Amino acid sequence: MDGSTAARASHPEPSDLEDDVDLRLDSGGFSLDVEFEDDDDQIDEPFDPEQIDVRTRTMTIDLLLQRLRRGALDLAPEFQRRAGIWKPKNQSRLIESLLLRIPLPSFYAAENAEEEWAVVDGVQRLTTIARFISPRSVSSVPLVLNDLEYLNYNGFSFEDLPGRLQTRLVETEVLVHLIGKTTPEEVKFNIFGRINTGGIPLSRQELRHALIPGRARDLLPELAASPAFQKATQGSVRDARMSDCEMVLRFLAFRLFSIAEYGSRDLDDFLRAAMKNLNNLDDSQLRALEQDFTKSMEASYAIFGEHAFRKRARGQQQRNPINKALFEAVSVNVAARTPEQISRLIEQRDTVLDKLSDLLADKQFNDAISVATGDRNRVKVRFNEIDQLFKAVAGA
Repeated sequence: MDGSTAARASHPEPSDLEDDVDLRLDSGGFSLDVEFEDDDDQIDEPFDPEQIDVRTRTMTIDLLLQRLRRGALDLAPEFQRRAGIWKPKNQSRLIESLLLRIPLPSFYAAENAEEEWAVVDGVQRLTTIARFISPRSVSSVPLVLNDLEYLNYNGFSFEDLPGRLQTRLVETEVLVHLIGKTTPEEVKFNIFGRINTGGIPLSRQELRHALIPGRARDLLPELAASPAFQKATQGSVRDARMSDCEMVLRFLAFRLFSIAEYGSRDLDDFLRAAMKNLNNLDDSQLRALEQDFTKSMEASYAIFGEHAFRKRARGQQQRNPINKALFEAVSVNVAARTPEQISRLIEQRDTVLDKLSDLLADKQFNDAISVATGDRNRVKVRFNEIDQLFKAVAGA
């Protein structure tokens, strides 16, 4: 049984509403309980090759660690954690490979306006090297070698190694493919979107996390781990590919910008702009957004129960996977309601569920949450239809 089949086997058979539900899978092939989204993003205009600055730099380990200590090299630790920390054995054997002079694969990084580098591919390798040679630079306990295959240095720290081997490590040369600061952002994201990390393409949210540092990096996972979000989504959205963080970002983005302001070429542009905007908000503005999010998650669960943000045919009992476009349309519209209106929606929850089922049977609406979901007209359709549904039940 392959990964896709195994993932489907862990869920009920699709309903009549959804003949073939595609599920997003994590790097291990496990279901994230989120529908695969056909956003159909396309490049409207060809890239200008003169604007693309991609350089290959030969660097020593010591030079990279100097950048790290100065704060000029960003390893995006939360991105690393969600990718899965290597076990001590794997970390030790990476150091052993360097001691044996076995070349490492290339690293990929992006340069910002301040000439700081954000590492997109190679985070685990660089973190391991830093943990062994300069653990304070990554706020880690020192790595002690163990389970080595060829060398007899088990139990050794960096300081325990002979001086010649310490020199060998810090003078090891690696290749860094650097996307220069003059490269347009959409080109930069497109380039990194083509990179496979260990054979797994990076998700859009993983790229945003790696390339847009700031307060949003902490805020998104914090809200994704909140009891309100976990309850509303039944704790079924795995964090392995940051699907949970993207869902939170989509809510915050459409709370920050009205539907009328949604004029981006695609949803990815819109979410990148929103993440930057979040980084510039003050504490009171962020607290207000957090309160909106919690209110919406709690109310959405009270209204829709275990079917919150999921396609559901009238009378259907089994639970479908979460649909991200439906999540943003429902959650943002719920957040816009007054406490009195939310109370009426909860009191009339059976009516709301039936009306939503009828809406899902409408091809235009179903397309708006299923295909080319970043299209401006389809964004407006799904938000306006949910708004009208709530007005019909709860008033203005």
